Amino acid sequence: MVHVIQGTPMRKSAACFALVFVSLSSLAQADNWGHWRGPTGNSVALNAHPPTEWSNTKNVKWKVDLPGRENSSPVVWGNQIFVTTAVPVGESTSGGLPTFAFKTLCFDRKNGKLLWEQTAVVAQPHEKTHDTNGFASASPCTDGEHVYAHFGSRGLFCYTMDGKLVWKREDFGKMETLNGFGEGSSPTLSGDKIIVPWDHKGPSALFILDKHTGNTIKKIDRDELTGWATPLVVDHAGRKQIIMNGQKFARSYDLDSGEELWRCNGQTVRPVASPVADKGLVYIGSGFQGAFLGAFRLDGQGDIKDTDKVAWVVRENMSDMASPLLASGRIYFHKGKSAMLSCVDAATGTPFYKAQRLTGLEDGHAYASPVAAGGYVYLTARNGTTAVIKEADELQVVATNSLDEIVGGTPAPIDNDLIIRGEKHLFCISNSR
Repeated sequence: MVHVIQGTPMRKSAACFALVFVSLSSLAQADNWGHWRGPTGNSVALNAHPPTEWSNTKNVKWKVDLPGRENSSPVVWGNQIFVTTAVPVGESTSGGLPTFAFKTLCFDRKNGKLLWEQTAVVAQPHEKTHDTNGFASASPCTDGEHVYAHFGSRGLFCYTMDGKLVWKREDFGKMETLNGFGEGSSPTLSGDKIIVPWDHKGPSALFILDKHTGNTIKKIDRDELTGWATPLVVDHAGRKQIIMNGQKFARSYDLDSGEELWRCNGQTVRPVASPVADKGLVYIGSGFQGAFLGAFRLDGQGDIKDTDKVAWVVRENMSDMASPLLASGRIYFHKGKSAMLSCVDAATGTPFYKAQRLTGLEDGHAYASPVAAGGYVYLTARNGTTAVIKEADELQVVATNSLDEIVGGTPAPIDNDLIIRGEKHLFCISNSR
C-alpha cells in the first residue's frame, strides 16, 4: 500500500513551473551526482575537478560525524548531500538484533552543516547482515525535486528536498538474503519512474513505480537468486531498456511494458556489480567464485548466448563487490575484492593492462566502485586509502591518499569536491576552501 502524505507538493504543479523544471533539470543533471553511479550510470563526473591529493588535514574542507555504520554512498544535488543510515536505538526485548532508526540525512555541501534529518521507521531487522555491512546499505537517489531513500525490507521513502515526507511504501515484504549477508541494492530513477530491485531467496522481482506517487506501474517477476546489483536504464533505438545483472542471467527489459527483451547466462555466484553502457553496448560482470565480464549489443532478442549479440567476453580478473567504471572508452575493474586493477578496451575487450597491483590498497578490500573525474580515476579501498590514476592506456599512479577510516561507499565527485562517506564521518575533500 502507498501512503501519500496529504498537502505535499505532487504531480499537479503549475504547468509553467513544470516546463521550466524539466528544462533546467536536464541541464543540471550533468553537474550533479544524483545517483551513486553518477549522471551517466557509468561512474563518471562530466565536469568535476576534485583534488588528486589529500590527507587527514590536507584539502579537507570539512569533516562531520555520521551516526550508524553503513556502506551506502552519498548523493549530491546542488549544495545538498544526502546519506542514509541505520542507527541502533536499543536491544530488542527478546534479545538478538538491536532495533534501529532508519534515517535520511541532508548536509550543506558548503560547510557540512546538517540541514535536516528524517527517521523513516524504527524497526528490528528480521535477519542478520554481513559483518562488513550495515542495515541501510542501499544508496539514496535524487532528481532535484525529491530524494528517495530505500531501506529494503523496511520500505522506500520519498521526501521533498527540504525533508518533508511525500509518500512511502512499506509493503514489499521481507527480503531473505544468501547466508544472511544483508540487503543493499539501490533504486534507479528514469523519467517519471523509479525502479526498485528485489532479488533474494524468496520470489524475486523488479518493481517499476511512479516516482510521484509510489504506485506500482509494473512488477516484473524474476526467476533469480540473491543479488545486490542496481538496475541501469539505457536508451537504444528510441526504447528505454532496464539492464539487470543476475546469477542466472544478465537481462534486458523494456521499461514501458516490462517485457524481457534479451538474456544471456555466464555470470558467477551472487552478483554484486552493476552494469555500465555506451555506444550500443552494455557491460555486465561478476567476480565471486569465478570471473565474467560480457559486452552485449542492445539490439539483441531472446537468448543471445553464442550469437553475434555478444560482442566479447573476458573470463579473468573481474571485480566482486565494486562495479566497473566505463570512462573514455576504457573499462576499469578490480580483481575480486583486491587492489589489483585491470583495464580493457570497451570496444574489443582487449586488455591495456591486467591485474596490476595498486600500492597502498593491499590491506583493504575494494567495496567502493571506481569513479572518474577531470581525467583521473579514483579507486578507494575499505582501509580508507584512495589511489588516483590517470585515465590512460598504461597504469600511471599520480597519488595515494589515506583518511585512516573505513570507507565502503563510492565517493561522489562534483565541481571541485570529492564527497567521501566513511564509517564514522562524512568528508568533503576540496580544492576550494
